[in-house]
Amino acid sequence: MGTRLQGKVALVSGAARGQGRAHAVRLAEEGADIIAFDVCRQLDTVPYPLATPEDLQETVALVEKLDRRIIARTADVRDDAAVRAVVADGVAELGRLDVVIANAGIATFAENTWSLTDAAWDEMIGVNLTGVFRTVRAAIPAMIEAGNGGSIVITSSTAGLKGMGHIAHYSAAKHGVVGLARTLAIELAPHSIRVNTVHPTGVNTPMVVNEQTGAFLDGNTGLQNLLPVSMVEAADVANAVLWLTSDEGRYITGVSLPVDAGFLQR
Repeated sequence: MGTRLQGKVALVSGAARGQGRAHAVRLAEEGADIIAFDVCRQLDTVPYPLATPEDLQETVALVEKLDRRIIARTADVRDDAAVRAVVADGVAELGRLDVVIANAGIATFAENTWSLTDAAWDEMIGVNLTGVFRTVRAAIPAMIEAGNGGSIVITSSTAGLKGMGHIAHYSAAKHGVVGLARTLAIELAPHSIRVNTVHPTGVNTPMVVNEQTGAFLDGNTGLQNLLPVSMVEAADVANAVLWLTSDEGRYITGVSLPVDAGFLQR
């Protein structure tokens, strides 16, 4: 157990498994209490299995095993009232809010941009962009009111820094959160709240390790990392997130941090 986030409270979206769970557990290892939420049901356009309520309870158990407090709720990031309720409940129970990890996201694919359906486009933008906006919009007033400064980290992607075929809706959303973060970094600097994005390459999580995503990766031989690894681990991204949220990153704001094994150098 470390102490880099001792006494602080972190909100993590998409916390039931994958990167979100890794972030919640890593921040708890450094002393943070956690407000966690996830949709915990299947979405209409997503072909691979999404997280379940049981997955979220596993995250709860892992955080509690570290002797940290956690408030966990089922909520859709697109549902403004539900997200606001998660933040309100968490702050009421844990007393403050210092860190926001806007991580919830989905991945789907299409033959090309013009074959994307309205449903696929709308659900992707709703979860991966609008959901991030609603998460930070709900959280920021509590952070400002607390007066302790803080850190917001948004999960983008290497597809948020370069174009990629077959994922126009995903890439558009992940580019969009970069613009959102850069604007928030300017607006929140007077409150000593820092805002950054992380940009992973493929991560060894259920969103990537499934038949649908595997078929996309197999059909795109240009999607190769510079370092000799096919994917990074969720823990690798969580360590970067921890650095950005801790005092070690206290003067880092408005940046797009790749955790990409050199993928963007290709």
